Amino acid sequence: MKRLLLLALAFALAWTPSGAQTLTKLKAGMVTGIDQIGLPIALERGFFEKYGLDVTIARPYATGVDALNALQAGESEIVQVGVPMIGAVLRGMDLVALGNYSGNATKAGSDATMAIVAREGSGIVKGDLASLKGKKIATSFGTINHLYILGILEKARLKPEDVTLVNTPPPDMTVALLAKGIDAFSGWDPWPIVAVKDVPGAVEIIRGGDVISYLGFNVALRPWVQANGDTIEKFLAAVSEADQWMRKNPKQAAQVATRWIPGLKQEIAEAAMQFNIQQADRRLSANNYRALYSAEDRLSRLGIIKATFDVNKHIEPKYILKVMKDHPELFSDLPPIPEAVAIGPGYIFKP
Repeated sequence: MKRLLLLALAFALAWTPSGAQTLTKLKAGMVTGIDQIGLPIALERGFFEKYGLDVTIARPYATGVDALNALQAGESEIVQVGVPMIGAVLRGMDLVALGNYSGNATKAGSDATMAIVAREGSGIVKGDLASLKGKKIATSFGTINHLYILGILEKARLKPEDVTLVNTPPPDMTVALLAKGIDAFSGWDPWPIVAVKDVPGAVEIIRGGDVISYLGFNVALRPWVQANGDTIEKFLAAVSEADQWMRKNPKQAAQVATRWIPGLKQEIAEAAMQFNIQQADRRLSANNYRALYSAEDRLSRLGIIKATFDVNKHIEPKYILKVMKDHPELFSDLPPIPEAVAIGPGYIFKP
């Protein structure tokens, strides 16, 4: 009888679904931006489990700087950040970008989720970027918000010293505008849309404009990357499937966003999602290398960073390229990457 019970147990274990036994645990981190929502979508829709992962998402951070601090502290193993990666690498953090969470593999400019919003009576005129001169503008130093306002100032033929930049976390920008502590802010969605709705007389001065190439990478520390290639491929496949679902179901994706971004209302999320899906492209191309290089170049020219690094050493495309090869259906609704900027394993970017 005992032998029969053991055989029955062995048979039952042999027929247990493999996913239930082999899920790999992974800790991921995100920021309170609408363009980060592919990550929780992959969790809620079961895509992580489909690809054999048991993912825990840390509380959403205010900025990418906070997310990288959590990565360094071991709170997360992979996070979604862009511009803050530059400062972190220059401070000695050995980061590797593995794929986009937001950006564009098919063209150079991509900033549809960015906007500048001004308060009523600020003297800033919609369509007249030169009217930013002398104003107090909130941004988040060392983030994509910062890069965007710097690009806008250059477009207006202004210098950073022509304005007063105030370091402010994005969730606090609407309150600062309402209190008239600032004249305007540079922000990522949903915060510009929130401000236009909640601050009487607030005006969106400019949105996007391909002023910058958006930086939004899935990033991890190099030792972890070198030891977890299979997990990285599974993760990128899962979030790529989540991105496609988001592009096809923006209203439902907006509902997910309301559960992950504190205080976000459905109507705001839906409005922001229309911009987000324009650059929800997990693929990598030469355009994304150039985006990182161009961001470094601008920050260096303006004296904001004192050194630069070789972008080739901090982008590893082989994992997302494998996903693109093995699962082309996950990207079938996106424009094809132009041959001139398509890359392969071992690609070396040359400015």
